[in-house]
Amino acid sequence: MEDNRERIIDYGFHPPTVSFPVAGTLMIEPTESESKEELDRFCDALISIRQEIREVEEGTQPRSNNLLTNAPHTLADVIADAWDRPYTPSAPPFPPFGRGRTRYGRR
Repeated sequence: MEDNRERIIDYGFHPPTVSFPVAGTLMIEPTESESKEELDRFCDALISIRQEIREVEEGTQPRSNNLLTNAPHTLADVIADAWDRPYTPSAPPFPPFGRGRTRYGRR
């Protein structure tokens, strides 16, 4: 569960609470100010993460060195000269740029 939580950061979302109030779960609490587009983007991220989990389950990605276990991926990780991971540095998505503040807070 921790790996999933950390992987969500790579998609540009604040990580959800883990194991509260139910052990082994993610508690996802979107606010009423989130747009449908942002909620759709979050759902797309969860679907992508589920596919990454499936690749580990099926053995196409190693259990101990994959997108999930190495998350979150920092910019320093991705632009480093040495890359010792079984996936390319372009694999982790990063948050879109241009998301600024409005008078209502972060969009």
